[in-house]
Amino acid sequence: MLHELRIENLLLIDRAELRLAPGLNVVTGETGAGKTLLAQSLDLLLGGRAGSGVVRRGAAEAYVEGVFSIPPGLAETELLPADAAEIVLARRVWPDGRTRAYVCGRSATVADLRELGSALLAFYGQHEHRRLMLSAVQLDVLDAHCGPEQGELRTRVATAYAHASSLEERVSELRDVVGGRERELDLLAYELEEIERVSPSEDEARELADERERLRHLETLRGAAFAGAEAISGEGGGGAAELLAAGAARLQAAAGIDPRLGELCDRVLSLGYEAQDVARTLRAYAEGLEGSPGRLEDVEERLALFARLERKHGGSIAGALAHAERCRARRDELERTEISLGEAEEELRRARTELAALAGELSERRREAAPALARAVRDRLAELAMADADFSVAVGRRADGQGPRGADTVELLIAPNPGMAAGPLREIASGGELSRVMLAILSAAHGRAADIAGPPAAADPAAPASGPLLVFDEIDAGIGGHTARAVGEHLRALAAGRQILCITHLPQVAALAARHFTIAKDTRAAPARTTVEALDGDAVVGELVRMLGAAEGDRAASRHARQLLRAA
Repeated sequence: MLHELRIENLLLIDRAELRLAPGLNVVTGETGAGKTLLAQSLDLLLGGRAGSGVVRRGAAEAYVEGVFSIPPGLAETELLPADAAEIVLARRVWPDGRTRAYVCGRSATVADLRELGSALLAFYGQHEHRRLMLSAVQLDVLDAHCGPEQGELRTRVATAYAHASSLEERVSELRDVVGGRERELDLLAYELEEIERVSPSEDEARELADERERLRHLETLRGAAFAGAEAISGEGGGGAAELLAAGAARLQAAAGIDPRLGELCDRVLSLGYEAQDVARTLRAYAEGLEGSPGRLEDVEERLALFARLERKHGGSIAGALAHAERCRARRDELERTEISLGEAEEELRRARTELAALAGELSERRREAAPALARAVRDRLAELAMADADFSVAVGRRADGQGPRGADTVELLIAPNPGMAAGPLREIASGGELSRVMLAILSAAHGRAADIAGPPAAADPAAPASGPLLVFDEIDAGIGGHTARAVGEHLRALAAGRQILCITHLPQVAALAARHFTIAKDTRAAPARTTVEALDGDAVVGELVRMLGAAEGDRAASRHARQLLRAA
């Protein structure tokens, strides 16, 4: 239940505060006075989009706040403080279109407003009845009449449909793979054979590169080694080894005089032995540098094979080896493809069977509920001055088979007058008839608290309203006369035990309100200003006189207005 609605600086409204009552609350006013601003303010509380032009000219910001009772289903939500006694939703809007949302005084997101608002308020705009022309909405209407279990079943059908669709894509992909399987296997075999035939390794590549350098410079290496050996122990004398030996001999003659000189003599002897060993090693190295004929060509050819693999497969030996592993894995996958395809097709068959069973249950429930919905709507249309109208619900099959909502199509059919063949609602009904059909469907969905023809429900008027606030923005557009009175009675009955806010232009509806608000626009102010005022007593009579199109002080219109109130 909405207790209070506060609006500041929203378009023409400077400041307004509405304190709503349980039951039927109505808002009236001249055309253009700004009645729909109330609907717009509620839309902002529901997380609706705020345009850049909604702030009153000259104001720093617009502000909307609603104080609601906490319904049982929201008592434990994390969006509310643990000690919250009521829900306060608020929205600030700045001239540039920026907004900020609040829940119980704490900063929140627009998504939080939407989540809470959907449980607190159901909005039916002045063109909402036109949504009844949409096939998807008609399907929703029938499913809603089937009961809460239908929603759970629809969720299961949607899940099963998504699963089956995913499997269909998988099967299609596998079939495409199987179609090109042999060609891809041939390519994989060729590339694998190319790599495996060469059997490259990074160690071999390094060794071959080193060997190639030696083979390219054999004479240089051999000459350097022989020259080094000759310099150390030359056959003509004068080599480093011979000089070291002579030096050691001179040192040995005096080594006994000073122990320190003896140590140095030992080091010189060691150098001589090391020089002789190095000379022998260099000579052996030079003599071992013998390249077999054609060895350099063999090494160059092998390294060329490595380079070709590197260019084709990853830019390195490691890349080529990794590509070979991928080829083996893909080959194994392709060899299992036919098995995978068979398994996927079997899983798809089971998924389609499950989907068909769930959709069949969904269809059966719809076909069972369709006559009951049609009867309930016909009964309510009779109460809305359409006693001769024929209304039915046709359940058909989708041309494209299963869908996320099952395999059915739903068409609401109506014949407003006797002797007419029933036809689709979208083609037959006028705007006023559509409004009444929608109200009849809503009444069928929410139930009736009392007989329409009798007095208001004998419920305690002080008792809290249950369920979300229902907001009707000129749902009674396009109707008048006795039909208007019937619509008002229906709205009042629908309001028994719950709360309704109805923006209306019909005095027959306004006369039935538990609380009456009027909106007036003062064009003398600059900018124009809209005010909202709660009416009672003679002020209600005066507003009804205005709505009847009579001048103020018209006694006949005043009597008629009082008769409307007495009849309520």
